[in-house]
This record gives sequence, C-alpha cells and structure tokens, in this order.
Amino acid sequence: MTRRIVVVMLVPVLWSPPGVDLVAWRAAMAEDVVDLLARLAQAEAAIAATPEDRPLAEEIAWPGTRIYEVPAPTVRPVLSAAMADGFEQAAVIAGDAPDVPGMTLGKLLRPLEGKSVAVSPGGPAGGLFGVATGLPAPEWLIDHDLDTASAQSLRKTAPSPGEVTSTPQWRRLRGPADLATLDPALEGWENTRALLGG
Repeated sequence: MTRRIVVVMLVPVLWSPPGVDLVAWRAAMAEDVVDLLARLAQAEAAIAATPEDRPLAEEIAWPGTRIYEVPAPTVRPVLSAAMADGFEQAAVIAGDAPDVPGMTLGKLLRPLEGKSVAVSPGGPAGGLFGVATGLPAPEWLIDHDLDTASAQSLRKTAPSPGEVTSTPQWRRLRGPADLATLDPALEGWENTRALLGG
C-alpha cells in the first residue's frame, strides 16, 4: 500500500472577520483542517510550520502528529521532509480552509497514479488550496508558496503541461467574500464556527 501524507501548511493569514482576533482566527481555521486530517483513513497527517509558528503547530496537533519545521511557508522543504520520513506521496494544503471536505483531499491525491503533480486551485482569491506529488518530487517542480502559485506557474517548468493536472478547487478564507460562501450545513469546522458565533 502506498504511504501517503497530507501536510497542513500554516500559511500567513492577513484578514479576520470584524470583531474576531486575527491570532485566534488563524488558529481556529488551522485546527479545523488538522482535525479533518486526523480522521483520514488513506493518508497520515502532519503540520508544516516556520520556527515562529512552531508553538501554534504544537497547540493544534493531535498526539503523534508529525510537525515539519520549515524556514518559510513554501512547499519543497515539506516534500523533502516527507520523503525523508519514507512517504511515497505527499500533499501540502493551506491551513485557512477549515470547511474543506475530505473528498476534496482524495481528489487531490488520486491523479498521482498517472500524473507527476496535482493541484487544487484556491478559489476566486487565487493561489492554490493544495499541491500533491509523488516522492521524490520532480526536479522541475519549483519551490513555491500556496498564496501566489497557480497551475499555470507550475506548468511553466514542467517537461510538458500535462504533467500538472488540476483537481476541483476549494476556496480559502482570505476575505469577506470568501466568508460569505461558508455553508453552515457542512459538517466540521467547529472551531471556526464557534468564533463566528455559532
């Protein structure tokens, strides 16, 4: 069986809803994503954090969850750490998408049987929700963050554009317009929901 890992990247968060503390907002969103991963059957879970975010990672981690300390919130150091731990496939996802369904993660990993890299766009605000690849990661896969990268930018260095496949997008909560798309009927995201008052 293929050893897979999904890593929550503690991405920078520059916006919070009116009246909600930015630090608490960031922590709640990331904790909700980590809680979802802890229930995944087909992959192990980890958190990637810069040294200054290490305390937050330790606060929201489940017992036994790996924490990868990286110099900046970019993807390649995370992929290298996952490979060093013996994983054969890895996905790196943003920690500001608290209501992401588990099936979205499955769709991000599924194409790796035939494609080198899979990406999930981050919704109207741009960037990526996640990126997945077999390990070791292809040499042509440039290091990138999830805020500014796109499927197009990753295809530029690929041997052929088809090596990077796009999977269904999932928007991240990066502004008022994204907040309006939250579906209270979706299960999960309890910590974020609590900060929003129910």
